Amino acid sequence: MTTPKNQLDDKIRPELAEMIQRHSYGLDENRPDAVERRSKKNQRTARANVEDLCDPGSFIEYGALAIAAQRRRRSEEDLIARTPADGLIAGLGSVNGSLFGEEKSRCLVMAYDYTVLAGTQGYFNHKKIDRMLRLAHQQEIPLILFAEGGGGRPGDVDAEGVTIAGLDLTTFAQFGAYSGKAPMVGIVSGPCFAGNAALLGCCDVIIAARNSNIGMGGPVMIEGGGLGTYRTEDVGPIDVQSKNGVVDIVVADDEEAVAVAKKYLSYFQGEVADWEAPDQMKLRKLIPENRRRVYDMRIVIKTLADVDSFLELKPDYGKGMITGFIRIEGKPFGIMANNCRHSAGAIEAEDADKAARLMQICDAHGLPIISLIDTPGFMVGPDIETRAQVRHVCRMFVIGSHISVPYFSVVTRRGYGLGAMAMAKGGFHESAFCAAWPTGEFGAMGLEGAVKKGFEKQLNAIEDPAEREALYNKLLNQMYERGKAINMASYLEIDAVIDPADTRRWILKGLMSAPPRTKPSQRPFVDPV
Repeated sequence: MTTPKNQLDDKIRPELAEMIQRHSYGLDENRPDAVERRSKKNQRTARANVEDLCDPGSFIEYGALAIAAQRRRRSEEDLIARTPADGLIAGLGSVNGSLFGEEKSRCLVMAYDYTVLAGTQGYFNHKKIDRMLRLAHQQEIPLILFAEGGGGRPGDVDAEGVTIAGLDLTTFAQFGAYSGKAPMVGIVSGPCFAGNAALLGCCDVIIAARNSNIGMGGPVMIEGGGLGTYRTEDVGPIDVQSKNGVVDIVVADDEEAVAVAKKYLSYFQGEVADWEAPDQMKLRKLIPENRRRVYDMRIVIKTLADVDSFLELKPDYGKGMITGFIRIEGKPFGIMANNCRHSAGAIEAEDADKAARLMQICDAHGLPIISLIDTPGFMVGPDIETRAQVRHVCRMFVIGSHISVPYFSVVTRRGYGLGAMAMAKGGFHESAFCAAWPTGEFGAMGLEGAVKKGFEKQLNAIEDPAEREALYNKLLNQMYERGKAINMASYLEIDAVIDPADTRRWILKGLMSAPPRTKPSQRPFVDPV
């Protein structure tokens, strides 16, 4: 005989009632003041963000009953009411389970709660995150961190008999050690300083709302170090951190941050069944007939990719390089491309760092890479060398040569010199295939410079400017004809010249031909820079 539900409710045992009551303190519906404070800042609570991120009913929370280690200075009742979960909501949940199934969508989620002691890292807070990181290392599932908070917490007096400085804790080492094992996503809305920022900076990708301030030290630490008094909004604002490459994706608010995090994770969770392809015939007309005119490489990418599948990283940093993720027939790829609208697509130090990091993320987590090449080579000159150009651009050769995922190179227009080789994994025969569109042109260096320096004596010997210009144009046209894609392919220096409208087919056939990666990536970590 089944007992009616109302009778069960009437017979709740005291210990169960106590448990239900304790958990209720951390729920948003029982914390109206905290919810209101967040709402006034156009922010959601940590629990609301976790609830939005995870599939309904999938999140199980660890350590929900923790409170701040301040029993010696505050009543337990006050701590239970005001420091639920010790300011860190942590557990396991599914993200995008409706697309990829629950098994492929399991993630570890940790969210600092700014309504609890400004999201600071306390004694039990650290103990909880260490427990979660041990689980992460065992399960090797994606990790999502909501990192808003003020760093270390000095007020946990209960820990004074246990620790002095707390520098022997394992949190940061174990968090850093997780890099390369599974995708790591950092999300920020509001201030994120010190220890919180240290964890954020270890993530593969940082998604930040426009109201974010990110720094290795906040105003309190800065003033304590005798470095002056600053407002929170003066330290690491979003316009600074997006231009210097710290932030990968800038979003409007918490809601968009969660939506973008889901989209980012989806590329590493598998292919999708529903997709729509743009009209590929448009690719035939995107490269100007005048070879000196610029064009928008982002339009090329969006036309090549499935509709609405392009997610760009760091658009305000390393502007000569475009990096991100796309899908082709639902299959995910990493993509990198030269941007001829910035320095004609010449690769600068920041561009190389950006490309190298995209390679590392894809290689670590098993995404094939597409490289769209249109570059006159590496940037040169006295000014660029002051930015350690030699070391930075050579990261592309070192990292590219160690990539184990399929790599496909397509030259849309210019493929000159060492820069073009770096874009093609180190050389034109290093990729699974290296193809060119009919607009492709090649040379050991830029053709104009090759003519000017290679034929300098002959040109200088001609006194008449018009006659000198005519010879220059003649030699340039000869070199251009020699470096045309069709001629390049006839010497087998590239694999094929293809119809731009056929690029998707080439990439998909190349992916089908690539041997499956049967072993996990040997890449030990993803470089934070």
